[in-house]
Amino acid sequence: MPDRPIRILELRTVFGTGGGPEKTILLGTARTDPARYAITVCYIRDERDSVYHVDERAQDLPVDYVEIRERHSFDWRIWPELKALIRDRGIDIVHSHDYKTDLLAWRLASLPGVIAMATAHGWTGHSTRERLLYYPGDRWVLARFPHVVAVSSDIRNQLIRAGAPPGNVTVVLNAIDPLAFRRDRTKEAEARRHFGVDPSDFVIGAVGRLEPQKDFHLLISAFARLASGMASARLLIAGDGSLRASLQAHIDSLGLSAQCRLLGHVGDIPLLHHTFDLFAQSSNYEGTPNAVLEAMALESPIVATDAGGTAEIARNGEEALIVPFHNEDALVAALQKAIDKPEERAARVRAARHRVETDLSFDTRLRKVERIYDQLAGALPEHARAWVGR
Repeated sequence: MPDRPIRILELRTVFGTGGGPEKTILLGTARTDPARYAITVCYIRDERDSVYHVDERAQDLPVDYVEIRERHSFDWRIWPELKALIRDRGIDIVHSHDYKTDLLAWRLASLPGVIAMATAHGWTGHSTRERLLYYPGDRWVLARFPHVVAVSSDIRNQLIRAGAPPGNVTVVLNAIDPLAFRRDRTKEAEARRHFGVDPSDFVIGAVGRLEPQKDFHLLISAFARLASGMASARLLIAGDGSLRASLQAHIDSLGLSAQCRLLGHVGDIPLLHHTFDLFAQSSNYEGTPNAVLEAMALESPIVATDAGGTAEIARNGEEALIVPFHNEDALVAALQKAIDKPEERAARVRAARHRVETDLSFDTRLRKVERIYDQLAGALPEHARAWVGR
């Protein structure tokens, strides 16, 4: 390569507040050595989106952030703007993060000196169009990429079944910054006051979008069985989404309105964890869940389903208690075991904290992704390197 940084375009589109991929993209870019990797973060932003705030998150970080505005999901005007951005920045690698930008990156790779790669975060939507058209199409496109990062082994296996050569798909689990996410025991009393929790309450917490994949109906039903014999039990669920009214109706029907609360969007997740005695994930689908990583870093004991890559980051009996998804009895039993055996619970917390400081630290993940950048950039032909250097 020429004596200059590898030029990378992180390309993503999201409607609404976003999620785990935004943390990975923005925080990862902020921590990358600019002398080796010149990264531009580009979001395609729908002008109809009234709650979008990725730009606000980006402005607080040392990130080269740009937006391309679209009037609707099929706005043809974004194509010449993307090509101009790649030309003006001399981009070597377009790194996409969702089915729309995967398709765009694949087509952009027809430009001289441009290589496409992607991170497959998973396919979590439930609409008929997504299940039958967009997601199968995305896997077909990704199978033709020079390289794809899969955030779990399950996602890697799906891509290989779609035709991706096994050597072109690398599992890189999501990670977390253990310095930014750390529990401070002196804040626990303050946190409980802030969220209206009594000191004597035993708090089970959950964090996630109120959508079908998180299966909070199952968690609430499991909690009802626990709470019937434990007056001090409380369940706090942070997040918002399309199922909020349905979940509240489920809470009311079980007579849990005094013990179970939907908190809506919570801006300070670390403070919320300071109220938790136990963290629960009830999902039936995940990539590599950032909510579990945050619980590991913030020393909240974990009971979780084996959805997606969950059991790869928090291993059963070591860092968490892992149960099959869609299994209420197993979830109840694991929650009860975690409550009844505090010494075992504490040992798993220590192991989880150690793992996010080592194998699952953000720096470890970055080094793995940077090695892929180096390999792809090294494959650029000489005439393409000259073109991108202009």
